[in-house]
Amino acid sequence: MVASELALGLADRGHTVHIVSYAVPFRLRAFNANVQIHEVEVTTYPLFKYPPYTLGLATKLAQVASDEGIDIIHAHYAVPHAVSAFLAKQILGGSIRIVTTLHGTDITLVGADESFHRVTKFAIEVSDGVTAVSRYLRDRTIEEFALQKPVEVIYNFVDSARAPRGSPSDRLHWAPSGEKILVHASNFRPVKRVSDVVRIFDIVRRSVEAKLLLVGEGPERLFVRELVKELRLANHVHFLGEQDYLESVLASADLLLLPSEQESFGLVALEAASCGVPVVGSRIGGVPEVVLDGETGFLFPVGEVREMAAAAVRLLSSPAEYASFSERAKIRAREEFDAAKIIPQYERLYERLL
Repeated sequence: MVASELALGLADRGHTVHIVSYAVPFRLRAFNANVQIHEVEVTTYPLFKYPPYTLGLATKLAQVASDEGIDIIHAHYAVPHAVSAFLAKQILGGSIRIVTTLHGTDITLVGADESFHRVTKFAIEVSDGVTAVSRYLRDRTIEEFALQKPVEVIYNFVDSARAPRGSPSDRLHWAPSGEKILVHASNFRPVKRVSDVVRIFDIVRRSVEAKLLLVGEGPERLFVRELVKELRLANHVHFLGEQDYLESVLASADLLLLPSEQESFGLVALEAASCGVPVVGSRIGGVPEVVLDGETGFLFPVGEVREMAAAAVRLLSSPAEYASFSERAKIRAREEFDAAKIIPQYERLYERLL
């Protein structure tokens, strides 16, 4: 999503952008004269047990760069994309520049795996420029790989000028009796602690009439469904599946629950803030760089379900305090994380490398 929004932002500023991917990103389905999509075709050979995607990507990158006169390849994730970018650079004779953006799981999950550690370190070190989406991720990357190479922090961003897509009818659909609406959005992996979301909501409902919207798909979804049934919350919890534009949901919400045990940035928290939705969640990773504890939301140690629930009840039960948190969240998203502020940082990095 970030790569797509960056492409669109650069295109609006007059740059020609080529997206190389195995599929068309959902935010780039509409026509834009300055954005071209190139799909990587990976042929399955009987000789190989698995399709050689990394090689197919490198070949496509080299072809597009040669045909279109590309100056920079911007790889999102070190493995495999920065590795493929490096191979494409070698095919082209080494003239092109590579920028690698680290988003989190390429360091905390893939890079931490011993079998990928050396290639991840290599991909970072051979990149001409490296960025991380939070100070936390920058510091962890430097420590994890004992890097001498500088890593620049360029935050994720939102387009504050884009109006939320929600409508009063959406809110009425989910909360027909005027209940408060709580939202959680993730890929339902264990580190997202979606079961904690349900338990927080269960406690909140004892004090405040509320509904819970769960957005996303993933390995924990069936377990979470069973927990919802066990706690007799089925009539109060809506599973919305994948949503291309989360702001459509957030625009109708009152609160975002983010009790994860690992977040390198917490993009969903930023999207919530942009919609004026306070966050209650975990004080981990890059989240404190997005959510100001006690000002735009409340943050607690991982697993503190009762404290998170109490903070949620406090906000939902105090209109004046809630309005203050909501307004500060919107102001912070606009002043610190707006696309108009962040995208020029990438431009300056590109210009410096060239």
